[in-house]
Order: sequence, then structure tokens, then C-alpha cells
Amino acid sequence: MLTIQSSQQSRYCDGVSRRNFIQLGAMGLSGLTLSQLLQAEAQAGVRSSHKAVINIHLGGGPPHQDMWDLKPDAPVEFRGEFNPISTNVPGMHICEHMPKLAKMADKFAVIRSIVNTSGSHSNFHTHTGFDQKNLQAVGGRPALGSVVARLQGPTPDGAPPFISYNGGSAGYLGPVFKPYKPSGTDLRLTGAMTSDRLSSRASLLRGLDRLRRDMDASGKMEALDAFTQQAVGVVTSGSVADALDLKKEDPKILASYGIGGRSSSSDGKNFLLARRLVEAGVRVVTFNWGGWDTHGKNFVTLRKQLPKLDTNVSALVEDLHQRGMDKDVTVIVWGEFGRTPRINKKAGRDHWPKVMAAFLAGGGMKTGQMIGTTTRDASYAKDRPIEFQEVFATLYHNLGINPRTTQLIDPAGRPQYLVEHRDPIRELV
Repeated sequence: MLTIQSSQQSRYCDGVSRRNFIQLGAMGLSGLTLSQLLQAEAQAGVRSSHKAVINIHLGGGPPHQDMWDLKPDAPVEFRGEFNPISTNVPGMHICEHMPKLAKMADKFAVIRSIVNTSGSHSNFHTHTGFDQKNLQAVGGRPALGSVVARLQGPTPDGAPPFISYNGGSAGYLGPVFKPYKPSGTDLRLTGAMTSDRLSSRASLLRGLDRLRRDMDASGKMEALDAFTQQAVGVVTSGSVADALDLKKEDPKILASYGIGGRSSSSDGKNFLLARRLVEAGVRVVTFNWGGWDTHGKNFVTLRKQLPKLDTNVSALVEDLHQRGMDKDVTVIVWGEFGRTPRINKKAGRDHWPKVMAAFLAGGGMKTGQMIGTTTRDASYAKDRPIEFQEVFATLYHNLGINPRTTQLIDPAGRPQYLVEHRDPIRELV
């Protein structure tokens, strides 16, 4: 991520002094700055292949037993109102309100046995794979997008590595690796920094360094200026600006996401934007979709939301396949926890951190399968319990990052693994 700040003593809302960033090489909390990373990559002649992740958070906690793990033989107080339907994969069933996905089950996998989830409403788990208390003393665990930004930087297209519509902490990596957040058709740094202010900060930086640059006979300062300018250009990357403008999309593609025409809806906008941003060079895109905290009227809500989710996710998966992006782009759809097996008196389901499900597609994974099973009433993992960090190990693997060996250094100078000695899910990779 890119942070260029002036020498004044005033602070941003994250409490970081602007003076701390006056020198491009002085990022003590987060290692290389973006401009340094670009310079190092150019010197080494290295460019990363463009692997990417689209991380979709169903905020509130989607009910696993009403979507992916239906229990038609359970007692009535557990099984719910929906029926399972067959998919194009023999023996694989999903909810009747997702018929489009049922026709392409060979293109996705579902994990039904994720355990030890958070019991609170937060997307921290789905950003990091860790509890919020982990490594708090040094700033906390960074989001996957921030880790990718630190390790891989932008693609040669110049797009920012991490764009998020639902936050995501850079943790101990420091604010330079925060996500960018699009606003309308503009791309902005999270916080108050706009592209105009960013450019003025870069100009100020060059001005303050003028004497040193004038005295430098090696030409290194001129080279560094060029990379700094390239880093500034990331914010207003033309390809990203184009990606954010849905008016430039094929009307047939818009229609597949339910956008345009008489029945036009905005529900599919972020799904399509995510594909366009990844195509423009972004490595990680995250967003929230829908409201899934169904303590009451669970089935009324799902009858409205599941068909929309079905349309949007199936459109995204098909879109990636048609563009030949399915081997490189991983899609994951999940929430913070599952929901209670027993239906409550309000016809709802409450929080249930004991087990939950996740949908995965693309990434070159082995799809067309259900991984793990739960007990008769979907309350606990029966076999193949899977931890959040195993899912993240898989995401890192799909991005070309080895979760077993890759380390980052925290502000205390200690090496930190990306996950705690977890391997990618063997059934998927």
C-alpha cells in the first residue's frame, strides 16, 4: 500500500505522525514501502504472476443447514422449511433456492465442517483467519489482502494489491498496507487521503529532498523519484478507474448479474466490480453482501436473499470461467459463524460458533465436492473438522505463497508465520 506524508506534526485518525513517513526508506513498522518494493522488483527483474482472491463476507452469519448442509431427515424443529435439490454432481445437494448454482456444482466446492469460529459479529476472522486478540501487543494480525500487498505488491498493471469495501486491518504490518476503498468511480486510500492530497504530499517530499538530490552524483535519487511517481500513479491507475465504471461493461454481462433492464438491481454490483478489479490487476478484493443475522423470520429472509445470492455467485463463477480466469482467481463466500440447529420461537436461528460452511470456487482447485460432514442436526462436525487457518493456508497457496515457510517480521523484531503451521486443505489442492 502507499503512504506518502508530510513533515508536519499533525496526525491522521490512526494516530500515526506524518513526520514518521518523511523518508521513503523509514517504514519501521512495515518493511518496504510501495516505491521501494517497485524499485527492488525492477532491479531483480521479478514480476509475480497475477493470482487473486475475491473474499465475500455474508455479514451476520449465514445458516449453513439452510444453504449447503440441509438435513431433510432431522426432526422438524431442526430441519427447517427448505428442501435439498440435486446438482450436476451426483450425490451433491444444495438448497432448492439456489438452482443456478446447482447446475454448476462441478465448478465449486463446499466445506461443511469449519469449526472454532468467532461468536461475535465481525469480519476479522474472514479477513485474517485469527481471533482479534492474537498479537494485539504488536498491532494485531494483518488481513490477507495486507499480507499479499506486503509480499507481492502491485501487479505490473499498477493496480493496488488490496481493495476492500468492508475494511480489513493491516495489523502489525502498519498503515502503509491498509486497503484502498473505491468511492464512486474514484479510488481512494482509506482515511482522509485523496489523490490530490497524495500528489501534493509527493511534491512536498521531493521538495524537502531537493538539496540531498542535488548533491547526489550517483543518480539514485532520480531513480527513486521515478519509482515514487509510479507508486503515486497506483492511486489513479487508468485500468482501475475503467474497472470501476460499469457503463463500460457488456450489457449481456450486466444482465447476468441482474444489472440493467426493467428488473435491474444493484445486488450484483460488487460481484461484477470484483471481477473487473481483479481483471485490472488487483490481487485481493473483499466486500460484504446481504444481512444474515436471522434471529427471527429466518426463512422469510432467506426466500428473498438466496435467489439473489444464487444469481450473483453463479454469474461471477461463470464469468471467471468464460474469461479463462478460473485457474488464477479464487472465490470464497462465507460468514463469521453458523446458526443454531434448533429453530427458535421467532422462526429464526441464533448464533452458532461450533460449525459453519464455506463456498469456494476457482483458484485451480479440485471442485465438484463437499468436504466434511456434520451430525444429524448440523450442530457439530462429524468428520474432517477444518480450522479457519487451514482455509487461509489454502488461499495463500492459491496465491502462490507458501504458508508453511513464509514469514513476516513484526514490530518487536520477531518472525511471524502467516498461519500457525497449517497446511492447505488436501482435498482442494
